[in-house]
Amino acid sequence: MPFEALNSRMVQATIAPGQRMYSQRGAMLAYRGEVHFTPNIQGGQGGVGSMIGRRIAGEATPLMTVEVPAGRTATVMFGHGGHHVHVVDLTGETLYVEADRLLAFDGSLQQGTMFLGSQGGVMGMVRGQVTGQGLFTTTLKGVGSAAVMAHGGVIELPITPQRPVHVDPQAYVAHRGEVRNKLSTALGWRDMVGRGSGEAFQLELSGQGTVYVQASEEKL
Repeated sequence: MPFEALNSRMVQATIAPGQRMYSQRGAMLAYRGEVHFTPNIQGGQGGVGSMIGRRIAGEATPLMTVEVPAGRTATVMFGHGGHHVHVVDLTGETLYVEADRLLAFDGSLQQGTMFLGSQGGVMGMVRGQVTGQGLFTTTLKGVGSAAVMAHGGVIELPITPQRPVHVDPQAYVAHRGEVRNKLSTALGWRDMVGRGSGEAFQLELSGQGTVYVQASEEKL
């Protein structure tokens, strides 16, 4: 159920019988055909475990289940707040992204949460505070597509063992693949007093995968 970009701020998806997808509530802009929209209280494909993880993470972004009746096919258009939308196609790897950046995603993807301290220890937790993400992030794993939102559009930067990527934490949108990330700084703690965190800190991503970077330091 791949997404089709209508413009830089809208996507559409064709939903067939037996398929389902999840979207942020209020993200539906228009649709053709018969579609059922149901509030989802179980945190998407991850079920009750995902719901509990989302609550612990403080991720209160509500979801809608989007389905069609048997024997019907429909097309649904999504967008939210005029934000730029970028489509990520997964082929079995894991996407790490904030819940409030998820516009819509395939129901085939397994949703969960990850403690940032498991990727970078104490500095991973500091990263969550610097970026405003908190202590947890959302994960999507499997084969399918996800539409994520950003300010000013998104570029994809490849990460390889030979070429790690450094990103301003405020411009970071998401990443996928076998990637390690840590927060680093070229300044001493004393030098950072009175400085903006976007200048003082860098998010270093290494391994094999892709990082998505927005053209802005603004949170959604």
